[in-house]
Amino acid sequence: MICENSIVLTMKWLELPEIPMQSIEVDSGHKIDVLRLDKTDDYISGNKWFKLKYNLIEASNLGYSQLLTFGGAYSNHIHSTAAACKSFGLQGIAIVRGEEHLPLNPTLQFAKDCGMKVHYINRSQYRDKYNPALIKKFEQLFGKFYLVPEGGTNELAVKGASEIPDLFQKQYDVIALASGTGGTTAGITINNICKHSKILSFPVLKGGGFLQKDIEDLLGYVPSNLELVTDYHFGGYAKTTTELLEFIVDVNDEFNIPLEPIYTGKAFYGLLDYLKTKGIDEETSVLYLHTGGLQGNNEVILS
Repeated sequence: MICENSIVLTMKWLELPEIPMQSIEVDSGHKIDVLRLDKTDDYISGNKWFKLKYNLIEASNLGYSQLLTFGGAYSNHIHSTAAACKSFGLQGIAIVRGEEHLPLNPTLQFAKDCGMKVHYINRSQYRDKYNPALIKKFEQLFGKFYLVPEGGTNELAVKGASEIPDLFQKQYDVIALASGTGGTTAGITINNICKHSKILSFPVLKGGGFLQKDIEDLLGYVPSNLELVTDYHFGGYAKTTTELLEFIVDVNDEFNIPLEPIYTGKAFYGLLDYLKTKGIDEETSVLYLHTGGLQGNNEVILS
């Protein structure tokens, strides 16, 4: 039976949050609307709120008291999941790639402060993390749990992400966002308001073209209006350059839009460069989806 508290929490999460839209004009002359998903919640940041939403509700409805997920030591997903589990009254469990390093980085320290259990496995095990035998070992170690994949991406995450365009104020010619696992990109493509938009998805991992197959697996097809722009990873996941860091400072100074160098800074840099180099008409309506994750400002490696 679902407890009364779970019903109240479910109703709270079913309500779409109020998200501000910010309009700016950049040096190329293009006007860009920025949907500030970074303001969704103080801790459950940006697109993660939408990706976790129906997973949390499902875990509660099925009677689970624990939620287990995976991520690297700098994972936005782990950071947000820790806060979401605390909010929803679930025990969070994070399976982290690699070995423990003390003192903990800000992401993992925050997770533990939220009450999340953090368990480390080696990189070889992590590559095989969904192996049923390994999942069974986790069940023996922690007890029964609801499993959310790395990055939070599954069918329920896509369902949640598909609601993000309901916050748009109009249809856009171009919609741009960062991508890690492709779940948010997949979600927005299935909302009718985006059917005639060009979706520019900027993978933050080196060799991010693999996301096309992952998105196809999630949707059963590759959206014809989707373009993966893979040239703006700046060295790979959680890596950055002096150029990117200076760009992020400049954007914040000029537009009061905070970015971070793991996801949003790379994608926004890529969008501005794309608009200039591809000769996109200045009258083109453009939306940048700020997917949050500003805690990533503490978690970068200079390339």
